[in-house]
Amino acid sequence: MGPATARPGRLGSVLNDFWETAPPAYKYAVFGGMGLTFIGIVIIILGAVTSTPSMTYIALPFIGVGLLAHMASLGLRGHNIRKQLKAAEKRNAGK
Repeated sequence: MGPATARPGRLGSVLNDFWETAPPAYKYAVFGGMGLTFIGIVIIILGAVTSTPSMTYIALPFIGVGLLAHMASLGLRGHNIRKQLKAAEKRNAGK
């Protein structure tokens, strides 16, 4: 069964399986990145509403660190997947 003929509910199941088995560091990095990015966006909006341009510069580090945390989470996810694939290969080679 290729991607075009996959059952409709299967993709959601795959994504849920990864999230349930994801390492805690990945979850912290994802939520930390989202939180920091959100805080930065709120500060920028407050600066625009109150006509305080300096708040824009205060918000930029929050957004930057949030994006870096997201990039780190991608690295953690890739590392975890490679580790799982290597373990699966070893199990299959032993059969």
